[in-house]
Amino acid sequence: MSDLRFAWLEITGKCQLFCEHCYADSGPQGTHGTMGTHDWQRVIGQLAHCGASMVQFIGGEPTLHPALPELISHALDRGLRVEVFSNLVHVPTAVWPVLERDGVSVATSYYSDDPAEHAALTGRPSHARTKANIAEALARGIPLRAGVIDIRQGQRAPQARQELAALGVQEVRVDRLRQVGRGVRTSQPDASQLCGRCASGVIAISPDGTVWPCVFSRWLPIGNVMDAALADILAGPEVRQVRSRLAAEFAARKPVVAGDGKKDPCDPQCGPSCGPACDPSCWPTGTGPCTPNGGCQPNYD
Repeated sequence: MSDLRFAWLEITGKCQLFCEHCYADSGPQGTHGTMGTHDWQRVIGQLAHCGASMVQFIGGEPTLHPALPELISHALDRGLRVEVFSNLVHVPTAVWPVLERDGVSVATSYYSDDPAEHAALTGRPSHARTKANIAEALARGIPLRAGVIDIRQGQRAPQARQELAALGVQEVRVDRLRQVGRGVRTSQPDASQLCGRCASGVIAISPDGTVWPCVFSRWLPIGNVMDAALADILAGPEVRQVRSRLAAEFAARKPVVAGDGKKDPCDPQCGPSCGPACDPSCWPTGTGPCTPNGGCQPNYD
């Protein structure tokens, strides 16, 4: 995969919340997996060597991983831009200064302006803390974007978007539920939940080192960084097989249409469930290369 640009690094499966729709099926019972700090540092170095320009630390809740500040610094030192996707329920004191560094941004999800509805979706009272830490991040000058995930009929998603705007969040998009992980409702995870660009410039790496084409295609592993170098995995036959398989499946289905009626070619980093929705540059026309550094991924340069 010579076109690698972006990687999700799922450094933990542990989270304070138990969101009913979490694509990663994470929660308080989760663990940091078998990848140690040195393993993640090695992989980050390999990502930079393979041409990636940005990584997103995800989970679970990445701020629960004790090595997050060290891993962010390691990525920055290797010329990578960094985004941290956090529920912002609690940000450790030691993490704030790292989030303020040049080249770092934050993303979060939001569900409702009603604390009770927000808590019902996240599994615990979380609205006040998330809201307060959004305000704190903005006060510190940290670039922040948010996604309102519209899950239930009648959910106060429009009001949530208004509340975010009132806080000063300039980049907000509403996204739909994806039926992956705990988001499964009427069908098992399959290509209908994907964008069509999996394994094309993007990869995801799990807490045990498994490499996926993206965070939503966990049933299609293409290797493990604990067993092989990332460059060898990206050049391996599994990647070609997955690309061919997905190309055939995507050719047979209609494109996903966004909630506002525009064609949504966005890659899943823009994400439902645990990930924030994006505001890709290709949305106005419904065309264009919707890739992590070409619209779906925030560009604060």
